[in-house]
Amino acid sequence: MSKSLSAFIYGLSAVIGIAAFAYPFILASMPEASAAGAQAAPLMTTALLGLCLLALLIEVQGEVVSAKVVATLGMLVALASVLRFVETAIPGPGGFSPIFVPIILAGYVFGARFGFLMGAMTLLVSALLTGGVGPWLPYQMFVSAWVGFSAGWLPHPRNPRLEMGLLIAFGVGWGLLYGLLTNLYFWPFFIGETAMRYQPGGGAVLALQRYTAFYLASSLLWDLLRAAGTGLLLLVAGQPVVRALARFRDRFQFSLAEAPGG
Repeated sequence: MSKSLSAFIYGLSAVIGIAAFAYPFILASMPEASAAGAQAAPLMTTALLGLCLLALLIEVQGEVVSAKVVATLGMLVALASVLRFVETAIPGPGGFSPIFVPIILAGYVFGARFGFLMGAMTLLVSALLTGGVGPWLPYQMFVSAWVGFSAGWLPHPRNPRLEMGLLIAFGVGWGLLYGLLTNLYFWPFFIGETAMRYQPGGGAVLALQRYTAFYLASSLLWDLLRAAGTGLLLLVAGQPVVRALARFRDRFQFSLAEAPGG
């Protein structure tokens, strides 16, 4: 019963996330859109945080996870948040951020649900530490949660080179997708060149064409640097970190981590 309820909560969070990304497009055709969007952001953040805490509580009560899992999640979130703090103090090139590496590796080793919580909580805690709280935060939390969740569904090849190649390709892909998705929260309100603006009622094809033009002109280089940095960090540190986390998981017999691929 607890597993079914937990799955329902994760599914509900996905539905809320999709609705959150659709919301700016609906809002763009309404008056006082900016004010309404500013009011919606803290509500979405609170909803996602509440779902994460509820999911964790239900799994603990249902003995799906132990206190060690909760402690490990807290420790990894804290470490990743420190990386975000260092990144803020010493900015990297473009959109490069080291926090995606621990999110990816935690999801890969401990499972999809752990990765979801790791991604969402890391972005929240790091935003509180660095003063990065704003209307963009719930969107960053949703996408980061999806990064960690999808990492838990990756296959686990026995060949170390194949495993690292898979993780690097995954990290590079999400390095691009992260910007591609998070830009959607403000693009409907873009007031620059007409060829890059969102046109309410213009249809999906026109929206795709204009967003592509907007993305190529404003975000692609930024995201390429994020993707390259994530891939490089995974190349350098991925294998030893995976081994360390796997030993830790196996030693304490974590039950939140599902079988490889889940």
